Amino acid sequence: MRKIKDLMEGISYRILQGAVEGEITDLVMDSRKATEGCMFVCISGTAVDGHSFASAVADANAKVLIVEKPVDVRKDVTVLQVENSREALALISAAYFDHPDRKLKVIGITGTKGKTTTTYMIKSILENAGHKVGLIGTIEAIIGEEHIPAANTTPESYVVFSYFHRMLEAGLDTVVMEVSSQALMMHRVDGVTFEIGIFTNIEPDHIGPNEHESFEDYLHCKSLLFRKCKKGIFNCDDPHVKEILEGHTCEVVTYGFSENADFMAKDMQLVHRPGYLGVHYQVAGQENFPVEIDVPGRFSVYNSLCAIAVCHHFGVSVENMQKALKEARVKGRIEMVKVSDQFALMIDYAHNAMSLKSLLTTLKEYNPGRIVTLFGCGGNRSKLRRYEMGEVSGELSDLTIITSDNPRFEEPQDIINDIKTGIAKTSGEYVEIVDRKEAIRYAITNGKPGDVIVLAGKGHEDYQEICGKKYPMDERVLIEEVLTEEGLK
Repeated sequence: MRKIKDLMEGISYRILQGAVEGEITDLVMDSRKATEGCMFVCISGTAVDGHSFASAVADANAKVLIVEKPVDVRKDVTVLQVENSREALALISAAYFDHPDRKLKVIGITGTKGKTTTTYMIKSILENAGHKVGLIGTIEAIIGEEHIPAANTTPESYVVFSYFHRMLEAGLDTVVMEVSSQALMMHRVDGVTFEIGIFTNIEPDHIGPNEHESFEDYLHCKSLLFRKCKKGIFNCDDPHVKEILEGHTCEVVTYGFSENADFMAKDMQLVHRPGYLGVHYQVAGQENFPVEIDVPGRFSVYNSLCAIAVCHHFGVSVENMQKALKEARVKGRIEMVKVSDQFALMIDYAHNAMSLKSLLTTLKEYNPGRIVTLFGCGGNRSKLRRYEMGEVSGELSDLTIITSDNPRFEEPQDIINDIKTGIAKTSGEYVEIVDRKEAIRYAITNGKPGDVIVLAGKGHEDYQEICGKKYPMDERVLIEEVLTEEGLK
C-alpha cells in the first residue's frame, strides 16, 4: 500500500474530482491489469490513448486516475490532472518503489552505436572487481542469475524502477543500462539518479514518423541524459560532442584518441593471427597500461576506453581491468566463433546498411584474404534496407552469401531478389542459398586461409520468424551441427 500524497510529492497536479487522502494497492498503466484500489495512469500513446479506457478502469474499482485531460468517470474515483502523464508515471514509479536508484550506482549509456557492447564490458570489469552488477539493455535485463528478454532498449519507467527494486532485493549494488533517445524523449528515465552518464557517438538514425523529427531533435534528446547525472563520460572525438554537452549539469570526463582526452588510446595495433582478430593499444592520461582485446576494430578501442573511464571512477585495479577486458564477450556483437585455425568467423547483429558498412570497413583494415558476408533481410520491412545492404556487401565483400533472415509473411526468395537488386549495382560476387544452415555450411566448407567470414543480421537472436511464428534457430547451434556433420570437430 502506498499513500497517494506521498506518490504525488514533487508533481504539479490539479484535482478534478475526489481527494488525495488514502492509499492505493497497485500502480498500473495497462487497463487490462487494473485492480481494485489501484492507481491508473492514462498514457497518450502513438497507437492507443489510455484515456479511452478511463471509464472501464474506474468501473473495475480503480481508486485514482492520472490524466492529461478531463475524463467522464464515476464520482467516487479520484482524478488528478497532470501536464504530462509519462513524466508523472516515471516520478510516481520512483516513489512507488521507494526510490531504489538512490541505493544503487546507476550508469546510463546513450549513443547511436556501442551502447550494448559497452554495457557488457563495464559489467564484466566491475564484477571482476567484486561489484554485483545488474544490466538493462537492448538484448536483455539481467538481475542476478535471471535473464529477461528485452522488448525495448530502455523499458517503460515503471519497469525500469521495478527492475531497480528487484536488483536491490537480489543484493546488487550497481546497474549499467542503455538509455535510448526514445527513452529520454518519452520520460522513461525521469526521476532516475544517475551516478554516471556516458555518450558513445551519434549518427543520423531513428529519424522519421513516431521517432525523431530531425537530427537536431535526436541530438537534443541524447543530451538530456547529461542533465540527470553526476558525472558525464564523453567520446571527445565525436564531431557532435559540443552539441551533446549543451545544457549539461555534470562533471565532464573525456575519452578518445585525442591528445586532450582524459583517457587516451595511443599506439593502436591491429592483431591478426590465423583464426584470430583483435586490437592492442596503450592507455594514457589518467591511467597508464597496455590493453589487448579479442574484438577487432577501432570502435572496440572506444568501447573499452569508455569502460576503463567508468572503472577508474570506481577505483578498479589495472589488473582487474586488463583481465576483464580480455574476457568480455557480448552475444551477437562481433562475436568470434572458433571454427578453424585457417580463417576467422564471427556473428554480428549488423542488420542495416550503416552497421554493415561500419563492420566491413573495419575488417578491411586487417587485410584479410577475403571477406565473406552471409546475410538476409527481414520480411515485411522496408525494401530500401535490402537494396542498401546488398549494395554495401557487394562493394565491401569479396563474396556475399545471400540467405534467409526472418521472412515473416514474405517469401524468402522475394527478399533475396531484392537484395540482389542492390548487389547488381556493384561488381561483387554472390551466391544465394535460401536455407540459412546450408548457407553457413557453404561458408565454412569453402573457407580459405586468411578469410574472415561474417554471419550478419541475427546476432543475439535465437529464432527465425516465419508466418507469425518464431522457430528456434541459433547460429551457434547451426555452426556446431555443421562442424560435426562435416567431420571438422
